[in-house]
Amino acid sequence: MQKNISLQNQLLPVDIVLAPAWWYHNEGITFDEDFFYNPARRVEVERQMEKALYQRWGKFGLGEDRDKDLPVVGAVHLAAGYLLSEMLGCQVDYKEDNPPLVHCAHQSDLKISKERAFNSSAYKRFEKLTCELEKKFGHVKGDVGFAGVLNTGLDIRGENLFLDMFDKPEDVNQFFTEIANVTAKFTVDLQKKTGSTSISVNRNVRHLKPAVFVHSECSHTMISVEDYEKHLAKFDRQWSEKYVPYGIHYCGADPHRYAQAFAKLPRLDFLDVGWGGDVAAIRKALPNTFLNIRLSPVEIIEQSVEQIRRIIYKLVRASFNPNLTGVCCINMDEKVTDDKITAMFEAVVELRKEYQK
Repeated sequence: MQKNISLQNQLLPVDIVLAPAWWYHNEGITFDEDFFYNPARRVEVERQMEKALYQRWGKFGLGEDRDKDLPVVGAVHLAAGYLLSEMLGCQVDYKEDNPPLVHCAHQSDLKISKERAFNSSAYKRFEKLTCELEKKFGHVKGDVGFAGVLNTGLDIRGENLFLDMFDKPEDVNQFFTEIANVTAKFTVDLQKKTGSTSISVNRNVRHLKPAVFVHSECSHTMISVEDYEKHLAKFDRQWSEKYVPYGIHYCGADPHRYAQAFAKLPRLDFLDVGWGGDVAAIRKALPNTFLNIRLSPVEIIEQSVEQIRRIIYKLVRASFNPNLTGVCCINMDEKVTDDKITAMFEAVVELRKEYQK
């Protein structure tokens, strides 16, 4: 039952993220550009979200900031990566009831300009928001989901990037390096102001101290482990030594496929374990890593309360160590009823009592 020496956390932290469709249908919140970039609305809507969470699941600790006006720079109650892609040339549509939609730029080459990214209208708009909040409140909080190196690369180049990995490996490595440089500057600058980088990647990291840097690797389910080690593992190696504590977000169904590769990293303090992942196999390869178990936001719609409870018990026990385990469900939409979410929290509370004995 050892702990990770780089992390401080309660036993079995648990959290949720509700999709924009849930907020739109249940609270009437819309997700246009004003939601993301109007400083007054940023503060107002984050407080509204906290209040809604408190009214439903306050007894489990949600909504603790319902009576506060907080200068939150990004939508920390959503899971969405869009800003870095927009800074690098992608068009982004802001929808009423959906997260920002990134359109692939289908860039014809593999060139990235860090200078252009931070002089883009997208970044200047975010910078203006941050400055106005900081001027009014004296400080800022929160962060903005950054999509990760491969995710962002696919947004810029599209499916041709997979061919480039074989045809132009040196160009691809330079392309990824430039994306990583933009990502590093954005996140480091933001953390200096707000103290965090990754609450918008997975809200459960807010329960871990100190703040975890979590690299999103959603699209790694589309490549081989060999390609990961050839083109992308170097960024995890470098960042895991530079940004402590360090984590990886892997929402695909096969995180166990990468378990041995991740075990080669100098350190891995946190791993988001996608629904369908073999938790026991991952724990065997990563005995000192905090495993954040993700439930399926789609399957939970049809699951009974008892099924949800059994699934959580099974997965937490497979992780073996409750000091290095968390539970979450991300991007649940309006079709998920409150009792299903309540069941998730209740199951974790039951497990905490069991382990504390």
